[in-house]
Amino acid sequence: MIASMTGYGRGEAAGAGKLVIVEMKSVNQRFLEVVVRLPRPYLSLEEKVRSFIKEKLNRGHVDVFVSIEEENKEKRQILIDKALVIAYYNALKEIAQNLAIAEDITASRLLGYPGVIQEAMPEWEEESLWPVVASALNEAVAGLLSMRRAEGKKLEADLLARVAKLKNLIEIIRQRAPQVPELFRRRLEENLQPIIQAGTLEPGRLEMEVALLAERCDISEEIVRTESHLSQIRAALQAPGPIGRRLEFLLQEIFREVNTIGAKANDLEISHLVVEIKSELEKIREQIQNIE
Repeated sequence: MIASMTGYGRGEAAGAGKLVIVEMKSVNQRFLEVVVRLPRPYLSLEEKVRSFIKEKLNRGHVDVFVSIEEENKEKRQILIDKALVIAYYNALKEIAQNLAIAEDITASRLLGYPGVIQEAMPEWEEESLWPVVASALNEAVAGLLSMRRAEGKKLEADLLARVAKLKNLIEIIRQRAPQVPELFRRRLEENLQPIIQAGTLEPGRLEMEVALLAERCDISEEIVRTESHLSQIRAALQAPGPIGRRLEFLLQEIFREVNTIGAKANDLEISHLVVEIKSELEKIREQIQNIE
């Protein structure tokens, strides 16, 4: 079953005196890129979180948001930088004296200045906290993958329908191709009618021109290869594991074959079919950009 690269997951776990909440979202990207956002006191866990995600996912841009809080919020403490408070106080007092204005310095005002109040650094040990973080990560990844698979199921149904339509269009071209030399022969006979009636056309010249055209506009090999690539796409859609890059390669090859068909066929009806095929291929290209 194919998987989309778009998804969202959330996980929560408690332990070691902490409550860990993980949220992650992913969007399509050619390779895997994991961006981790952790509270400042826990930045040392960043590489472990990134490695954990890389073991589970293969492609996409993944944003991971990790929140770590004290389970018992009553134990939270704040620190007051007393030296900084005194510095602010002295600065305000000096300004008031220099400007000969009344001092309006209150404790609440001093506590509102930047850097005066800070939350105390929480105590934690990586050995005991990491299993809790990993548990929340695992739940979030499971949710993300579930959403990716659900989206992938929709993509699969859409792509299979488009591949079936392409097979029908290629079959129409296959049936049309043998008629092209005969149509060319008729047009050539009409154009050369005065020469034919005058008896000045070299014997066998008309047949030779038609044979040369039939050789130049033979698209049977391109049709066979295109059908083979379409069959490989169908097989890939039902294969396990990441298939996005393989689909991109197969689509590129189909574009190449279809361009050759359009150039060689030299037929208006086939040219119209080629335009329709290319339009369908562009829609498929947009879809597979989001397949893992």
